[in-house]
Amino acid sequence: MVSKKGKRNTLSTRDITKLGLLSLFNQAGMNYQRMQADGWALAMTPALKKIYAEDKTGLTNAIKANLQFINTNNYIAPLLMGLEVSLEENGEDRSTIDSLRVALFGPIAGIGDAITWFTILPIVAGITASFAKQGSIIGPLAFFVVYFAMFLARVPIAHLGYSAGTHAISKIHENSAIVAHAASVLGCTVIGGLIATYVQINVVTKIQVTASHSISIQKQFFDNIFPNILPLGYTFFLYWLLKKKNANPVTLIILTFLLSILLSWMGVL
Repeated sequence: MVSKKGKRNTLSTRDITKLGLLSLFNQAGMNYQRMQADGWALAMTPALKKIYAEDKTGLTNAIKANLQFINTNNYIAPLLMGLEVSLEENGEDRSTIDSLRVALFGPIAGIGDAITWFTILPIVAGITASFAKQGSIIGPLAFFVVYFAMFLARVPIAHLGYSAGTHAISKIHENSAIVAHAASVLGCTVIGGLIATYVQINVVTKIQVTASHSISIQKQFFDNIFPNILPLGYTFFLYWLLKKKNANPVTLIILTFLLSILLSWMGVL
């Protein structure tokens, strides 16, 4: 369903602050089916309830959309949450909102991980560890202060995302079709990258041509045809089972485990 454009109920500063604090639960329901989706939807629900106070169908569609697969950096996630609620509040099309969320969570994850896990925390840990090694209490206290500050930073980050989304509304209105298409393309690119990263299928079986020479099915056959063709094919196969055959996701996860164990035991994978 495509939402009707037009200003909806306005969120207050307190609502955005609450959104930033609730983002702490972003990984509370982490699972392999939808990753952070449960915690994400939990954080978004209070704001969505206010935005769609008089539109139950719109609220249902918004919550369902936020229960789709998402996996991003937990510290920078409020930026995307703030951006999304600003678009919801201003009545953007459902397809535009969903496409932007899918398109942005991957890049935000990469940027956020580089800033938090690979820059701030290692540097602070290295400095404070040297203090702790000398027996100074400044070491653990300083690390705790920085880590706690990163948690509190969620609130201004949420406000930043909300403000950025509000200022971008006019541009989105002017170029809604282009933005939606570009976001969809970028979203598909992100999903393709996730498939290549998270789905690993390597055939270890080799064909013995002569006594001293063998051919690797994976390296000399599949990789030459299309790198990562097996992960891509298996992902689309599971997607087909989900959409066309209404298969249970838990059943497919169990099936994947069983196939992995069986084929590994047989020496195929």
